[in-house]
Amino acid sequence: MLATLGLDTTAEAVYRAMLANPRDGVKALAERLGTPEADVRRSLDTLSELALIRPSYEQAGELRPVSPEVGMEILMARQQAELAAQQLRIEASRAAAAQLIAEFADLTPATASPGVEQLVGLDEIRTRITGLAHGLQTELMTFAPGGGHQSQTLEASKPNDLALLSRGVRMRSLFQDSVRNSQGTVAYATWLSELGGEVRTAPDLPTRMMVFDRTTAVIPVSSDDSAAGAVILTGNGTLTALCALFENVWASAQPLGAEPERDDSALTAQENTVIRLLAQGLTDEAIAKRLAVSPRTARRLANGLMERLGAASRFEFGVRAVQRGWLPHSA
Repeated sequence: MLATLGLDTTAEAVYRAMLANPRDGVKALAERLGTPEADVRRSLDTLSELALIRPSYEQAGELRPVSPEVGMEILMARQQAELAAQQLRIEASRAAAAQLIAEFADLTPATASPGVEQLVGLDEIRTRITGLAHGLQTELMTFAPGGGHQSQTLEASKPNDLALLSRGVRMRSLFQDSVRNSQGTVAYATWLSELGGEVRTAPDLPTRMMVFDRTTAVIPVSSDDSAAGAVILTGNGTLTALCALFENVWASAQPLGAEPERDDSALTAQENTVIRLLAQGLTDEAIAKRLAVSPRTARRLANGLMERLGAASRFEFGVRAVQRGWLPHSA
């Protein structure tokens, strides 16, 4: 029950047993739980690292559990700090990716640069991607931003997807949360998952991207028109940064079929993203574009958050969001 807070099943069982029988030692705990003493000792190390047990004030060398009220507060504060650190890593990776994409956006066909190949036109892009997919050995990572995808595009990708999965290639695809409203895209993602592909969603994605075997990435030169042109990136440093970006976003994304999780402030990831974008001064139209939703939906999300705080203006919302803890004081 407490796995999401950092406790595995055995450590939780040991903690519960110590609460009920605080004077039990390792041997007694092992007998009571039917668990090897080595596992009990490892669990005690975990509990100690999480500050859920402490040395006894009365008996030297013995350990005592802290109260559940204090223990749960410690675990929740630790998780909240980890989530905040994860968000900072994602934002740093997003900024690095944006800078990287901007550096390559103005490349021309005549530009010669190590580790960079430019593709012009949809035919050239698809031909190159087909070739890269044919040579795939282990893994394909994909950012697929935007709302629902065109049915003909999804159907056209199925034969290649099936071939890759049948060869044992690991396929991880990240869509935006807004695709949950597209029956066609959800049906495709469900089909992909049933065959062994992994699909998650995030509120927004920095760019369209495909990474083949962690050695080659394909990124469009224009986020507004992915068919106009793309760059193939193969530099080690570049691929390391792009793979780190993918892993950071993947770690905080949700499986497509899962109910949106809420944090300690009862906010979903999408709502947290809207709060951050509002704090940056983005309009409803700009927020809609980032989330791949309609301006009406973006306006509804923003107004709903303002109502929850009783804010009459965007400025007042920012102030109250900081006071509520929805935004850091530096936002």
